[in-house]
Amino acid sequence: MRAGRLCVCVAAACCMLASCSVTRKLPAGSYLVQKVTIEADEETPRDERIPASELERYVRQSPNKRFLGLNLGVWIYEQADSAKHNWWNNWKRRIGQEPVLLDMELTEKSAENLKVYMDSKGFLSSRAEYEVDTTSRRKRASILYRTVQHEPYRIDTLSYDFRDRFLAQIILSDTAGTLIRPGEIFDITMLDAERERITRYLRDRGYYDFSVNNIEYVADTTVGARRVALRMVVKQHLAGYDARGAAIMEDNRVYRVDRINVFTDYDPTAARTDRSYARRLDTLRYRGLNLIYEGKPNLRPRILRRAVPLYPNYVYNASQVDRTYADLMALGYFRATRVAFSESPRGDDTTHRVTYIGRAADTTQSRSTREGYLRCDILCTPALRQSFKVELEGSTTASFYGLKATVGYQNRNIFRGAESFDVAFAAGYEYMKASDARKRNAREIGVTAGLSFPRFLLPFRTRSLRAANQPKTKVEFSINFQDRPYYRRTLSSLGLTYLWSNDRYSSFSLRPIDINVIDMGYLDDDFLRDSQNEYLKASFASQFIAGLTFGYAYNNQTRNLGGNATLVRFNLETAGNLIDGLEHLFSKPAAGEDYYRIFGLRYSQYVRTDLSVSRKIMLNERVALVGRIYGGIVIPYGNSTDVPADRLFYAGGSNGMRGWAPRTLGPGSQPRKLSEYPMRLADVKLEANLELRFPIWGIMHGATFFDLGNIWKLKSNPAKYSDSAVFYADRFYRQLGFNTGLGVRFDIKFAVLRLDWGIQLHNPNNPAGERWIHNFRWDNTAINFGVGYPF
Repeated sequence: MRAGRLCVCVAAACCMLASCSVTRKLPAGSYLVQKVTIEADEETPRDERIPASELERYVRQSPNKRFLGLNLGVWIYEQADSAKHNWWNNWKRRIGQEPVLLDMELTEKSAENLKVYMDSKGFLSSRAEYEVDTTSRRKRASILYRTVQHEPYRIDTLSYDFRDRFLAQIILSDTAGTLIRPGEIFDITMLDAERERITRYLRDRGYYDFSVNNIEYVADTTVGARRVALRMVVKQHLAGYDARGAAIMEDNRVYRVDRINVFTDYDPTAARTDRSYARRLDTLRYRGLNLIYEGKPNLRPRILRRAVPLYPNYVYNASQVDRTYADLMALGYFRATRVAFSESPRGDDTTHRVTYIGRAADTTQSRSTREGYLRCDILCTPALRQSFKVELEGSTTASFYGLKATVGYQNRNIFRGAESFDVAFAAGYEYMKASDARKRNAREIGVTAGLSFPRFLLPFRTRSLRAANQPKTKVEFSINFQDRPYYRRTLSSLGLTYLWSNDRYSSFSLRPIDINVIDMGYLDDDFLRDSQNEYLKASFASQFIAGLTFGYAYNNQTRNLGGNATLVRFNLETAGNLIDGLEHLFSKPAAGEDYYRIFGLRYSQYVRTDLSVSRKIMLNERVALVGRIYGGIVIPYGNSTDVPADRLFYAGGSNGMRGWAPRTLGPGSQPRKLSEYPMRLADVKLEANLELRFPIWGIMHGATFFDLGNIWKLKSNPAKYSDSAVFYADRFYRQLGFNTGLGVRFDIKFAVLRLDWGIQLHNPNNPAGERWIHNFRWDNTAINFGVGYPF
């Protein structure tokens, strides 16, 4: 007991030493910035109040990051000898943090920044003040910023001044989508957003040279009553300067695409250094594209035509240019792609004009502007066409030796149509020490092959599918033979998948062919005789599953990086319907059986669906609140009374109920049984999750979470499970499991490594009266490791 107390005292002393010693080496008269606080204006209505979290980014000095309340980074930094610059001292400086010292100039500048930002949000009478407290004896400073917003200025009227009059009818026809409306707060950020919106709108309609600089605002704040008369000025294009230095202004031109040159195997190094590179290139014209290549074309022309939605003489469209980038990279064949435009000069005799005829005040008005032409160069650099991989994996224990080898090959353009072909061969051998000399060796051999096409492969042609974005067809096949001491089986699968997306946030997948066959050639009677694991038993039964699956996903997170985001996933799967229809037409069940077989195996027939909806809300730049709701159900029918084990639902694990290990929660409130293997599977799953994510230190982030959910059976079966495992609408909510917990995430740029510690609060599988957990025990917790965020 005394030794334990001594350790605690020593640890506390070390913490105090690390906390206090960071100010000992500070120069005289210097103070370590310990705390910065921003007080928002509480008198401003909540819907108009600028929160402190939004103002933090404009403060020029922020305290050093702390770990467990200690200035650990500063302490490590100060352990470096300032007179030495060897690797040891440089390493301390690199992993530590230079102390942030109080600088009154930066403090005053921060207050000015807060004032400027509040002004930009429409609070032109705002005020920002600060107080600095340096009374601490430990040479530390605390800074407090107080903000006063007062009433905002609002937009009274919005008018337009079109210096380029041809743009009047184009911009005014889209005022329904404007972001600026009379009565709203005079917010500069919204004015900038409106400039960007109009610019995107015009660039999609041929105005290649138009930019946000062509739009400016004139604001008159002398209207009174905190009102602003706003005028939008749409300027002409600056064509140059005359001999006297005066600006020459012209109406903005509408541009059309002239020539489209696609360099299919562009080598940037050779283009810069090899003078003969251009002379070695040949040109092939195909449906408006000039395909420029060296030697032999590496891609069939129609593949590139599908991926490039640009055509000669079409009006320039910035959105189509963005789609060109995306579609070419989606082929999977190119390593890099660049689309470059340059103006094609034309004489006045060949320059066309665009004329607009409209009516106003019972008079006919005619306005025109010139057209320009753009040369388009699409520079595509191919990736490595072929690659090989060799993997060797070994494992050993006191009674087991294993070795597995995998040889793989990939070709990204096997048929000159950007088709990706992958094949991998795997072979393994295991040796086990056992009393039975006949049951020592185990062998495994398998092959996996896949072929991906950047288009739909269909037995018919249809125009309705041409609008699909980035279509793909995948054909996959695998077969694996396992010869082990207690069983011998062959696992086979065959699948055909169609993938596509739309121009915004949705993606789709359709798998009309999804066949999985498990053929048990031999099974030792003693292998599973004493096992109570139904999932394990089901996995060693011969099965034939032929299904159809459809998937939909909506994800706007990639276009809202660092902001609020929504993710929706929906899946629908059916199995056995086509086979069942054919069986009923042309055959009958075998004698003594009430179900059909195919290839001697009873095929599965079921429908399965699940839906997941998650929402991320950013509380500030680095703190987010994320919630998810999940529901799923699977129903056997027709030729099946049960669903294959791998298509059932389970609860627990790193992506769901994190207070339980995988497959250890549920079903319902059925009493738990001790088992060597987790086996809790069911037909229905409901789950909800809430997680708060926040930064800790550098790449380390933290989370605190709360999960609730469970799984249930659909129908009663006293022979296999109790009635407490069945889903009933009037009692399922009392069978929900609850857990909370803490998590740590390591963001290493290309992946997020996650470790979650979940603590059970309510376990429905405990005996009645013991389900709410009041006493902490290690048995009521779970540690789960995962890669990526759970939802």
